[in-house]
Amino acid sequence: MALLRVSVKPRAHQDALCSLDEAGLLSVSVTAAPADGQANKAVAQTIAKALGVPKTSVSVIRGATSRVKTVEIASLSDEELRIRLAQFFS
Repeated sequence: MALLRVSVKPRAHQDALCSLDEAGLLSVSVTAAPADGQANKAVAQTIAKALGVPKTSVSVIRGATSRVKTVEIASLSDEELRIRLAQFFS
């Protein structure tokens, strides 16, 4: 199980992983509005698609109403997560 800190930009033009800073904060943009959990669901789906993991293994565990969230990826270890993010942004 890996944990990932995520900064979310709702109501963007597209769903995408934007950047990963040196502190490990992943920036994600989603088209969904931050209402009724729509943006949180979109964040989980966007991360799952980019990392090649099932949508059900990605969940927001902290910061449901905040732009900065903690996301759990149940199907990856911390090391696997680092490798996949490095590959995605290379």
